[in-house]
Amino acid sequence: MTLQDSTPEYLEQCRQALTAEQTKSLAETENWSHVDKTQTHIDWDVLYKELTPLIDGSLPSSPEVQTIIARHYSIASRFYLPSQKAYIGMALFYRDNPDMKAFHNAYHLKMVDFLGEAIFFYANRNL
Repeated sequence: MTLQDSTPEYLEQCRQALTAEQTKSLAETENWSHVDKTQTHIDWDVLYKELTPLIDGSLPSSPEVQTIIARHYSIASRFYLPSQKAYIGMALFYRDNPDMKAFHNAYHLKMVDFLGEAIFFYANRNL
């Protein structure tokens, strides 16, 4: 199964999990005051630049891509530890939010879709 094949009901559950977990974490951590946001953005930039050349020649489930996605999850976990559904919800947020979609697709026109499938695979195998 892929993200693209998921039911609308399941995808909505993932969106709701992301919202609930982020809201709780923001409230408990004074808006993620414990996170070095500048370093986090630098680390995601490096990661996306590593992922970009793999998009046209690799599967989202490939070991090389999944190693990068494990790092992506690790970076996301600096804020809070996302559940499986919340992490998938993050991929959906990247797709649904116009600013996030534009940001990610500036690296590669297929980044959001590829990243979404890679996150979906990772979450289902590891979380």
